[in-house]
Amino acid sequence: MRFLGNVLATIVGLFIFCMIFFFGIILIGAIAGSGDSETVTVQSNSVIELDLSKINYDYAGKTNYDDMPFLNDKDKHDGLFDVINAIEYAKTDSDIEGISILNNFSNLGIAQTKALRDALEDFKKSGKFIYSYADVYSQKDYYLNSVANTIYLNPIGELEFKGLSAELMFFKDLQEKSGVKMEVIRHGKYKSAVEPFLENKMSDANREQTTQLLTSVWNSVVTEVAKSRKVSVARLNQVADGLLARTPQMAKAEKLIDIIAYEDVYHNDIKKALKVASDEDYESVSIEDYAEKVASTSKDYSTKDKIAIIYAQGEIGSGEGDVNLIGEGAMRRSLQEARADKNVKSVVLRIDSPGGSALTSELIWREIELTKKVKPVVVSMGNYAASGGYYIACNANKIFAEANTITGSIGVFGILPNFTVAADKIGLDIEQVKTHTNAAGYSPFMPLDENYRGFAQEGVEHIYSTFVNRVSAGRKLTFEQVDAIGQGRVWSGQDALKIGLVDKIGGMDEAIKEAAKLGKTTKYRIQNFPEYEKSFEDILAQFGFAQSRQAIIKEEIGEQNYKVLQQIKQMTNQKGVQARMAYELKIN
Repeated sequence: MRFLGNVLATIVGLFIFCMIFFFGIILIGAIAGSGDSETVTVQSNSVIELDLSKINYDYAGKTNYDDMPFLNDKDKHDGLFDVINAIEYAKTDSDIEGISILNNFSNLGIAQTKALRDALEDFKKSGKFIYSYADVYSQKDYYLNSVANTIYLNPIGELEFKGLSAELMFFKDLQEKSGVKMEVIRHGKYKSAVEPFLENKMSDANREQTTQLLTSVWNSVVTEVAKSRKVSVARLNQVADGLLARTPQMAKAEKLIDIIAYEDVYHNDIKKALKVASDEDYESVSIEDYAEKVASTSKDYSTKDKIAIIYAQGEIGSGEGDVNLIGEGAMRRSLQEARADKNVKSVVLRIDSPGGSALTSELIWREIELTKKVKPVVVSMGNYAASGGYYIACNANKIFAEANTITGSIGVFGILPNFTVAADKIGLDIEQVKTHTNAAGYSPFMPLDENYRGFAQEGVEHIYSTFVNRVSAGRKLTFEQVDAIGQGRVWSGQDALKIGLVDKIGGMDEAIKEAAKLGKTTKYRIQNFPEYEKSFEDILAQFGFAQSRQAIIKEEIGEQNYKVLQQIKQMTNQKGVQARMAYELKIN
């Protein structure tokens, strides 16, 4: 007994030691972080290094921990619009002479890339230079880099310029082989989010909408490249079709790049532009540090009027939400705070979402409806504002989208995983006992009862009808007009303008100007929302275990198989009726 007692005491001691060590590390990190108040210094005759590898979201976010306030985030300034604001400020900063884009690999979406490209185009008007160098240009990164005054490419590098494509996975045959079936209840002939579980190939309707969407997005991209590089759109399409810019020599012959050289030549040319001796280093500052400096020194807090920018980014789900998940908690609280603040003259809702929970979308819609009664609401659409993302946008006073934004997808669906065949294969038998006809509800181990299917379809139809009515009222269209352009079909921002789903083509800057106009203010400052409220349990959930497990699975089954697994998991984990897009269109 004494031996067992000693073992137990040792285990308890080790557990307490680990907990003390864990909390000690957190406390030391918090103290170290709170003491970090060093101001970024920018030397004269400097170049901004535009490294976008760590820039993932429009809004970097701010998190508050109620039970551990010493862990609260300081304001972060590494969101896309922090970068854009910094570039705007750099136009008139006498210490900044130009921007260097060196071997940049961006995680930004196509509409985000467009917003950044516009900022760089505006920066060039100051007379300052933008130089770009890469060993390899992906297509999306070339779209951004094509704005540069001079484009360099490594002598043995590559340039990707080939047009756009979308790839969809279909799971019908997989379901039949595994015995795991997804029962689908939907409304909308274009609601391709559930098509992979119903078919083993793309439907004509889905192929039609995807082709039109890709064509519209490509046209907006190639038009801007043509303008920057002074090459006709027709010729650029020929280049893409024949892969005529795949080598440095071919790219230069087609005028897509300017200089074939190694990186040392690139840096020497920057030195010449700065009039720095060849044997000296030139001054530079990272875009993250420069954005930090601009954010901490350029705000005028004496300005009374404010415009609230509320960022809705990620899928729409339940709960508090965070920087990549739109939850009703943070969104509704942000709208309520902006509504109650008399100094906030108007609200800009920045949406970058493929949709998600229909219920959460409705809750956020209601909060926007209440806000509109007090002050104007203007929507700025990013990469996506589709399905649930459009649901929360549709009743704004004005809606702005980029030409290559993906929007619409007015349709809903529900998915019920069914394991009846799989259970039969492994010899698992299920019996039910119930007091009333519908008492059992839905069981994934029994065939889907047609009576239950009828109720589920009724729920989907009700939510679809509500969705269409929301759009109808917000956009001043008839129910029939919305239904005709709805049915789950996705549109580019340019096409959405033609059919009345958005008001204007433009980015965040245009949306803010419109919000100021509607709010009757000419001098204002920006206040960003949301601030996310988290607890200690949320911290523990972030520590390693899930990430480690994912890394192990990915290593064992391979990257492509892991993506298939994640798609299946994503679909099976969706709760309730969904208003979301089929897939994310990734443009490289």
